[in-house]
Amino acid sequence: MDLSRFFLIILARRKLILFALIITVSTTFLVSLLLPKSYKSTATLVLTHKGADPVTGMIQSAQQIAGYMATQLDVIKSSRTALLVVDQLKLDQSEAVKKQFEGSSSNMDLRDWLADFLLKNLEIETSRDSSVIRVSFKSADSSFASIIANAFANAYQELSIRLTVEPSQKAAAYFTGQLNVLRDRLEMAQKKLSQYQHEKGIVDADYRLDVETRRLNELSSQLVSVQTERMGENSSREGDSHKVVVRNMLISGLKKDLSQAESKFSDISQKFGRNHPNYTGTKAEVEKLRSELNRHLKATTENAMDQEVEIRTALDEQRVKVLTLNRARDELLLLVREVEGAQQAYNSAMQRLNQTTLEGQSNLSSVSILDKAKIPDKPDSPKLLLNMILSVFLGTLLGVGIGLLAEMVDRRVRSAEDLVDILQAPVLGVIQWGVPTKKRRLQLTWPRLIR
Repeated sequence: MDLSRFFLIILARRKLILFALIITVSTTFLVSLLLPKSYKSTATLVLTHKGADPVTGMIQSAQQIAGYMATQLDVIKSSRTALLVVDQLKLDQSEAVKKQFEGSSSNMDLRDWLADFLLKNLEIETSRDSSVIRVSFKSADSSFASIIANAFANAYQELSIRLTVEPSQKAAAYFTGQLNVLRDRLEMAQKKLSQYQHEKGIVDADYRLDVETRRLNELSSQLVSVQTERMGENSSREGDSHKVVVRNMLISGLKKDLSQAESKFSDISQKFGRNHPNYTGTKAEVEKLRSELNRHLKATTENAMDQEVEIRTALDEQRVKVLTLNRARDELLLLVREVEGAQQAYNSAMQRLNQTTLEGQSNLSSVSILDKAKIPDKPDSPKLLLNMILSVFLGTLLGVGIGLLAEMVDRRVRSAEDLVDILQAPVLGVIQWGVPTKKRRLQLTWPRLIR
């Protein structure tokens, strides 16, 4: 079928198409007038979620923020929010609601039935790049629609607080129990550390504050000093220089007296002979001083050797004591680290407990009511103008469809082309009664031009 034949069919079936259009528009108009009026009330909410928690100060990731809006929409449309609305308005205590519930023959509970009814008439609207949520409710009563819309806004605001507080309260209870366990562990570690320090006599695990180590160093210094002194004593016997024994006042005095006596003996030996009394007395005095000096030097050397043996013995004992103390201190360091680990775990749990307790006591909400729902003046549905426009469009399509169906049932010859298609013979001319010749020619050529 070409376009010219289609227009000819429409022109021929125009009465039928017009009748279908009138019936469709009239029916739509009557139905729109007879339908009960429905009012829609909207409450506007705004989410002030900035990525940082107002209590803990923790910043969430961009992925969490991106899915935050979709999560909140699901929360608003949840049955828990609807049950909060039922409890706030006490709808389950209304006698009219109870009668409707009994007449519905539903298997659900009254509160669940009410929540399901409210959710069916609830509409949530939001923009893609906006944090504003519009909570709308439809009802035949305009006042009831505004009340339910505001109740859903308040219920969602309360539920957002509960969803934040309840996990924190459970976490606080968990951390309280764990804190007792960690406290017992810390006390046991501290008790073990104190007992070990008392048994080993170690005050501090720091090597720099160790008295025994310093004593070992002092004994080592004394041993070196005594060995140096003894070596200096031997060198004084072989030569005349002595750097350590000079410090002894007695030996120094004897050396001084011996030097003076030798000088005096040298002078006398030049003046007198060997048999002279002064020569003999001075010589005896020099020998006496030298003998006494040798005796003191020998005693000093023996004391130095005895002292070296004593210091070496004390040094060996002190070295063994320090090594034993170091092994004990290593074990003490392990106990100290155990106490520090237990203390750190206890402090972390205490900090987390304080944080979760603060979160559990918070009544801050990221939801704010921007505009409360008001009682609408005009019904939201039925929309007469929109319905009439749609009825004209649908009525036209219906009429055209009915016209084409009637044409298929009762086929007619609408043009010369139809004869050519049916009879497979050429058309020599078309005669129309009561039509002028010029107009007749135009009517013959018009369908071909369109085609």
